[in-house]
Amino acid sequence: MGKGMRAGKKKKVGGGAGNMQQMKQLQAMQRDMEAAQASIAEQETTATAGGGAVEVTVNGNKEITKLVIDRDVVDPDDVEMLQDLIMAAVNEGMRQIDAIAENEMGKVTGGLNIPGLGL
Repeated sequence: MGKGMRAGKKKKVGGGAGNMQQMKQLQAMQRDMEAAQASIAEQETTATAGGGAVEVTVNGNKEITKLVIDRDVVDPDDVEMLQDLIMAAVNEGMRQIDAIAENEMGKVTGGLNIPGLGL
């Protein structure tokens, strides 16, 4: 038993209208966050590298939905350059989708840093 508690007595839990209002606000925020996450999932962004030699489209789920490579940049003797261009375009696409997600979730959270949102 906790200090200061007696057998048969229950610790009072704060209740009342204040907690109900907070609960409603949290539920509304949760609905807004779910809507924002659905909106983010539908977003797409396109990034390029090498002056457009490589173009990558990424969706809100961080999946590559399109990859275009200019034939002129495909050189069997310089595979490393092509790899670098692909990585640069993919990384930029991921940064862009992260910025979109942060912006959308920021609208809901009002800039609060809520753990677990990955922002």
